[in-house]
Amino acid sequence: MSEAHAKGRRPASRGRTGKPQPSPAPAAAPSPPPAQLPDIRPGQSIELLKELHILTRDGKLNQDSRRKLKQVYHLYNFIEPLLEEVMNARGDLTLADHGAGKSYLGFILYDLFLKAREGGQTGGHIYGIETRDELVAKSRELAARLGFVRMSFLNLSVEDSIESPELPEHIDIVTALHACNTATDDAIRFALHKRARFIVLVPCCQAEVAAALRRHKNESFGKTPLSEIWRHPIHTREFGSQLTNVLRCLLLESHGYQLTVTELVGWEHSMKNELIIARATDQPRGNAQERLAQILAELNLEELRDRFAY
Repeated sequence: MSEAHAKGRRPASRGRTGKPQPSPAPAAAPSPPPAQLPDIRPGQSIELLKELHILTRDGKLNQDSRRKLKQVYHLYNFIEPLLEEVMNARGDLTLADHGAGKSYLGFILYDLFLKAREGGQTGGHIYGIETRDELVAKSRELAARLGFVRMSFLNLSVEDSIESPELPEHIDIVTALHACNTATDDAIRFALHKRARFIVLVPCCQAEVAAALRRHKNESFGKTPLSEIWRHPIHTREFGSQLTNVLRCLLLESHGYQLTVTELVGWEHSMKNELIIARATDQPRGNAQERLAQILAELNLEELRDRFAY
């Protein structure tokens, strides 16, 4: 028996010259499929994550995509308990994402929460509402390709969506993620009309209140010393943005919602990161409308009463 056999080794092969030939190098272990990456939850659609640019084209995470994924999970951690609460109470749920854009949020919620419930009589339905036809068409195509059967995408304005027969009379959860300027207010009006149990808002680019403050600045100087708060242009912009969300919160409280206001992600990621979660309680805050009216009068913003006080 050769020494190689005696030691349990495979003898080297010999070529035509009879000289020993080196054994082939062992094959490299295959890289794990993207679904097994430690940052990604089991069962997630890799194709969806690539489409949303959370994974690179070859299914990997780089520094930028890892940051995006972290933000996605952070937002999902806020919304998942609301989905669970509605599902446990009704055995079903409806969610409308207003100003959906590319329906980034709706796809993630479907993939992480509703996908596992496909095939039954219930399981929830997500509606993406958007006015840009090309984005609606693209979202429909992606949902069909992924087999996300409980998603609908509607090319509707806010006014049309309130009365549209394509939407149910009642919506459990309304979301508006980075809906710019007055689009967030439009989503609030829609949610109140649909008697939403939860409203989740991440406002963005609030310009209307700042513009009204700017128009009446000289008049306000003679009316209230508080006008010093927005005398400088940069303060007008920042104060107007914060005031917009304060007025929205008072409006929601006047309609019987309890609010949680926090930040969505750290300031190093985005300055537009205020997260407002409203829960229906049917117990309006007693002085909310009065406070709202006083603020509008004191800050010379009476022209915005129809938007914030109804």
